[in-house]
Amino acid sequence: MAEDVIAQTLLRECYQPKPLLVVLSGPSGAGKDAILARMRQLGRPYHFVVTATTRPKRPWEQDGVDYYFLSPEEFERMRAHQGFLEYAQVYGHFYGVPREQVRQALAQGKDVLMRVDVQGAKTIRRLVPQAVFIFVTPPSLAELERRLRQRGAESHEALQRRLQTAQQEMECLPSFDYLVINEDGRLDEAVSAVEAIICAEKRRIPHRRVQV
Repeated sequence: MAEDVIAQTLLRECYQPKPLLVVLSGPSGAGKDAILARMRQLGRPYHFVVTATTRPKRPWEQDGVDYYFLSPEEFERMRAHQGFLEYAQVYGHFYGVPREQVRQALAQGKDVLMRVDVQGAKTIRRLVPQAVFIFVTPPSLAELERRLRQRGAESHEALQRRLQTAQQEMECLPSFDYLVINEDGRLDEAVSAVEAIICAEKRRIPHRRVQV
């Protein structure tokens, strides 16, 4: 009888996994934003973190949807009040993950998905080691260069800096939990790969217990 009670308790614990913090990272142009946008479009029941940034808004972006576009002064006020789980300066602009947004979503039992650069992922790994870290990359650096050129939003010098940084970021791959290759024209396959990882983590024993 006692064994049955213990078994039932263990089963209840196994079937009630805690919410996950899933971190998508990788080089600029890998398709992190595209993967998350597609998941939102499909109505997936996750909380998608909206990152704050000081960089200018691109014509197709929406404030509060793609990013929170802040002035340098607004960003500094949030940073001074410990408002960011992680922040960094990338290509001359600041990016930060709002801490309270993540806390509230986890407290509501929602899995939280965010995208950060490789430097930011390293910081979050130190602060929240129980998060799930996924490295997103195109199939080749040549494909990455094509995507960045297609944006047409940067000078030749800025593009070369991004490519050089991407080569360095690829060396950080062994510090991630999973790899997702986002091939051109196969976005839904990359989305399915991310969701398969989340599904597998939900069945992980012991469960990850995220504290932010």
